[in-house]
Amino acid sequence: MLDPFGGWIYHGPREKRSIALTFDDGPSGSTSRLLEVLAHHDAHATFFQCGMHTRRHKDIARATAEAGHEIGNHTDSHRLLALRPRRFLRDELRRAQESIAEATGQTPVLFRPPYGVRWFGLRGVLRELGLLGVMWTKIGRDWKYPADQVIRCLRRGVANGAILCLHDGRDVEAEPDIENTIEAVRRLLPELKDQGFRFETVSRLIAS
Repeated sequence: MLDPFGGWIYHGPREKRSIALTFDDGPSGSTSRLLEVLAHHDAHATFFQCGMHTRRHKDIARATAEAGHEIGNHTDSHRLLALRPRRFLRDELRRAQESIAEATGQTPVLFRPPYGVRWFGLRGVLRELGLLGVMWTKIGRDWKYPADQVIRCLRRGVANGAILCLHDGRDVEAEPDIENTIEAVRRLLPELKDQGFRFETVSRLIAS
């Protein structure tokens, strides 16, 4: 898909019976429960973490990486990137890179902007930091919908190579309630497994 702000990934190979589950805004105090659900279904995911949250929850951030999940950059403070100078963009991404690497041992190679909003100058910053921009095929809007509605929303985006967006945090909240997200994942994963889908990290999904 062409994009005025540079090349971004929205979808993986359509011939591949795999889906990439992604989670933004974390880690949070509830991420550990989400990790248990994913482990139960042998599902790997990509977590786009905020630097400030990795500093707050270093153990959870590290446990996420050690469980085999991919860690992406979601800026340091989850601030809107629109109308910002290039220096601000670089500082937000660089600080997150450093905090995530320190907490998890993984240096992110993927980036997702808060609220999905990009701005001029971001393309150059991504190139400088060695990051690939990733959006989504379908977003679950789990920050405001109950589990039933989140599931219905995601079902409309399920297809080979789809990238589904959920959240294991809620913006800048320190201890958010993500029970609806956990419940949606708990119910949706076995349904999709029965349809023959595998759950891969974004990098593995697009590798082919």
